[in-house]
Amino acid sequence: MSATRSTRLLIVGVALLALISLMLISVDPEVQYTVDEIMESPSDFEDEEVHLRGIVMEGSVDDVNKVFILSGTEAQIFVDISYVALPDGFAEGYVIAVKGDLLKVDDKWIISANSIQTGCPSKYDAE
Repeated sequence: MSATRSTRLLIVGVALLALISLMLISVDPEVQYTVDEIMESPSDFEDEEVHLRGIVMEGSVDDVNKVFILSGTEAQIFVDISYVALPDGFAEGYVIAVKGDLLKVDDKWIISANSIQTGCPSKYDAE
């Protein structure tokens, strides 16, 4: 006995809905915090990988020690870039996203970066 066209469409629709639901369930959303949100209670994120965004503070990039300061509205945090290559769009004063482990070293909070992402430089150029 052959299924009617509407029955076949219903079966295909249910199968597609099930596949889409499985995809959405399996994707773990990555929360991106601001520097201020992390620094409100940094011990909550200690020794965890965090994803945060902020502004590279003017005059803070230290190429010798491989560190810079990532700034929020009210707080700042050091970012260790010893183990990551800086992307082409990286510059002081730009908003960037940093992924890395939040560590407490000598009573200072530091992000040991494993990934740095910049926006498109054309977004920052004056017209």
